[in-house]
Amino acid sequence: MANVKILAEKQNTIDKIKETVNNSNTVVLFDYRGLTDNESKLLRIKLRENDSDYKVYKNTLMNRALQDLNIDLSKDLEGPSALAYGNDTIAPIKVLADFAKEHSALVLKVGIVDGEVSSHETLVELSKIPSREGLLTMLASGLIGIPRDLSICLDLYSKDKEN
Repeated sequence: MANVKILAEKQNTIDKIKETVNNSNTVVLFDYRGLTDNESKLLRIKLRENDSDYKVYKNTLMNRALQDLNIDLSKDLEGPSALAYGNDTIAPIKVLADFAKEHSALVLKVGIVDGEVSSHETLVELSKIPSREGLLTMLASGLIGIPRDLSICLDLYSKDKEN
């Protein structure tokens, strides 16, 4: 029979996983097999620069925590899996996808984005969305174009009236 202390530690870990999933907008499971220590450290640094992080837990504990939250990812929890999470919906996905392009050992499995389970294909599509700053820049440039075009039209109109 398992030791009471060990069972309490496992339950504590399950509670941490559930808290992480509940408090994060995005959670991504990925396979990290083949990453060197330095690559893992670099990945963690890049995630932290984007207000995200990752942890490695036992698959059985992750599966139990996710089942407690009524999320079934048991088929995706085969082999070594790490759990990346963050408050920004897109940032952890973009960082992992960009890192996977440079390091083929990292493989995205599945994610939970805004409470919905997202497949690998969905994660790839989400990784193509520009960052928040990029979207704001696009919006600003679009808004600047309207007054610019208006000023050009008014200038041409005034020059036409002068002639």
